Amino acid sequence: MNSMPVPPRQQLYIDGQYTDGSSGKSVDVISPVTGQRVATLPVPGAADLDRAVAAARGAQREWRKVGVWQRAALCHRIGDELEKRIDELARLQTLEQGKPLAESVGDVKEAAQLFHLHAEDAVRLHGETMPSNDDHKRMWTFYRPVGTWAIITPWNFPLLMMAEFVAPGLATGNSHVIKPPTHTSLTVLAALEAFEAAGVPKGLVNVLPGEGEFGSQLVAHDGIDAIGFIGSSATGAKINAISGLKRSIMELSGNGPLIVLEDADLEAAARAATDGAYFCAGQVCCATERVLVHANVHDAFVQHLVKTVPGVKLGDPFDPSVNLGPLNNEGVAAKMDRHLDDARARGFDVLAGGGRRAGFPTNLYYDFTIVDGVTEDSLLSMEESFGPVVPVITGASDDDLLRIANADKLGLQAAVFTNNLTKAYRFVEEIEAGQVVVNDSNGFWDINMPFGGAGGKKTGWGRIGGKHTLLDMSDLRTGVIHLNN
Repeated sequence: MNSMPVPPRQQLYIDGQYTDGSSGKSVDVISPVTGQRVATLPVPGAADLDRAVAAARGAQREWRKVGVWQRAALCHRIGDELEKRIDELARLQTLEQGKPLAESVGDVKEAAQLFHLHAEDAVRLHGETMPSNDDHKRMWTFYRPVGTWAIITPWNFPLLMMAEFVAPGLATGNSHVIKPPTHTSLTVLAALEAFEAAGVPKGLVNVLPGEGEFGSQLVAHDGIDAIGFIGSSATGAKINAISGLKRSIMELSGNGPLIVLEDADLEAAARAATDGAYFCAGQVCCATERVLVHANVHDAFVQHLVKTVPGVKLGDPFDPSVNLGPLNNEGVAAKMDRHLDDARARGFDVLAGGGRRAGFPTNLYYDFTIVDGVTEDSLLSMEESFGPVVPVITGASDDDLLRIANADKLGLQAAVFTNNLTKAYRFVEEIEAGQVVVNDSNGFWDINMPFGGAGGKKTGWGRIGGKHTLLDMSDLRTGVIHLNN
């Protein structure tokens, strides 16, 4: 393995100070890349949570009084400071998460860009005036921050997904208590140096790495006004049940189909399916989870798909030639094992990969996998695999492909390949997903696009990206004046 980065200060961060916390307990952080312990973090206790929430609420009372131009200037400074630290933060993220270094560099760059983007969005978050039925009254709308947000982030994009909430949150006058997973919190803790250098007031950003039970305590805390969560639908449902009527943004699981119609560019579709399946080792909510192919082009498409396999190199994520690193944790690897065991038991064709690769420091290095002949009732079809696998399902017609796509309970992001504009419009409008991408990978994402699940599906609500997150993290207020008085 290449030289390893040095982990940052290994403590909780509360009210602008590092602390070992009150529980007296600790947990080791093990790298999926090396299998070695890279840090030991304190486990937060109830007293730490109370202190963080109190600090956040106190800081927010002052921050909400600060004008939007000053808040925007702070966000620009954070973006600038993150840009100065791209290399060190990227190397640390690869060590703790496992993704190739080039991907980590992209993540940190996008995190910095989010602070710049939301700084610009915030100063253009305008209210409106509207006529009243009463000629003596004037009505107008304006925005105020919601308050203190609990931010619970996943392990696949540690810094980027924290920034997706904290950048618009700071820009709109909110404060934050952040709970990253313990085993991928080092990059977030290291990024606090950028926050401090930018001059973030104490208490506005607090970081307490923890696991499920602590997350439940966080969202249930009376001092938390709202919740930002990115993660699985199962965990999102638990949070919703615990938090009650608190405002929330939920960006949950996906089982996104990539649909290949009869007139598609098959080579381009095959490349997109592969790209969407191995990026971040497939551990992405908008990954290529199901490939639905028209029966008339199935054989030709699969031939193109198999040809993409040599372009995927599994190995040391610090090696510049590698584009597929290890899975992040044993839970994901075991799920891949279970899905592929089910596929073999059903007689599906495993055309590439199909299991863990020996000879690496950990048992988390999983081969890029292609499975053909997948049926709708299999685990590869019904569940989000969250690994580097391309399951191919055949549909008899456009209508059949659309039916299969919409039969899933999840509806986050889909892709469709066609050269027919009429068909493209039809699938964009009729696929039950928050986003539908035409002639590109499921994995397409832009920091300025509204990203989230479709209504009626178990994929959450609210939007991540651009002005839409600022709107979700703000209160719309209305003022009315009676002129005669």
